Amino acid sequence: MTKRILEATQESWPIRGSFRISRGAKTTADVVVVKIKEGNVTGFGECVPYPRYGESCHSVLGEISTVRDAIAHGASRMDLLTLMSAGAARNAVDCALWDLEAKLTGKSIGEIAGIQTPGPLITAYTLSLDTPEKMGAAATKQAHRPLMKLKLAGEYDLERVTAVRNAAPKSRLIVDANEAWTLDMMEEYFPKMADLGVELIEQPLPAGEDLALSDMVRPVPICADESSHDTSTLDQVAPLYDYINIKLDKTGGLTEALLLAEAARDFGLGIMVGCMLGTSLGMAPAMVLGGFARFIDLDGPLLLEKDRRNGIHFDGSVMHPPKKELWG
Repeated sequence: MTKRILEATQESWPIRGSFRISRGAKTTADVVVVKIKEGNVTGFGECVPYPRYGESCHSVLGEISTVRDAIAHGASRMDLLTLMSAGAARNAVDCALWDLEAKLTGKSIGEIAGIQTPGPLITAYTLSLDTPEKMGAAATKQAHRPLMKLKLAGEYDLERVTAVRNAAPKSRLIVDANEAWTLDMMEEYFPKMADLGVELIEQPLPAGEDLALSDMVRPVPICADESSHDTSTLDQVAPLYDYINIKLDKTGGLTEALLLAEAARDFGLGIMVGCMLGTSLGMAPAMVLGGFARFIDLDGPLLLEKDRRNGIHFDGSVMHPPKKELWG
């Protein structure tokens, strides 16, 4: 086999306006891109380092550098599961290997994975955290979206959801508390969220406080995000949640994400496919999981000022399968 060359670089992509969640706001999407070359063929992968998990572009680039020699000597995607920890760094390398294999063999990702990859998908459109008035105004502009995801923060969340519901009465709604709720908030909010037509609540309590969910009546299904990472965490979250949010930057790539999706179905868990805020190169591998999921949240490129060349084509909230020039 021709020796493979791994390269990794950092990129920053301006966000349209700013993006705010309960833990803070940002104006750029900072990503790390991996290229793996074999002869004249190059595979690409993208990840988004996440400070919530102690990651930065600097730390991720350092972690990627530790497998440069292994990749050069033919390390496979399955080898990465033991060579690297789950997280953003492994995601970028793993997805680059998937892309490289597809280009070298001429096979589709679905053929390589042994699954039927989905066609066009409807993604949620995310409304950044803001005052109820401003979120209602933002919802008015996006009222044509079939599915919206609201970033929440605890206090005044009922007012936020009510404002959005009034502004977009025909849109389906899911909400993401990003660990910002308390037990008292949950008891107050849950029935009212159901009355407002909310279909899913992501990570209401801080990760590590999940046991409080075990005996809680839930008129709206609950989805684990920060509490669910890869197959190693599934035993803990499965009895407590109704759904898990699979993100490649948490699982450490598509290889582990596919294993997690199969295992989650065996546990009877529903699946949401989500993303960190990145470009189409980060969304394309996650689209492979679309056939497993009821909820798709891969709107990262819609929230940026611009996307990559040959990026995913969005027709409103409908995202079409990526071109081979982008990935896969």
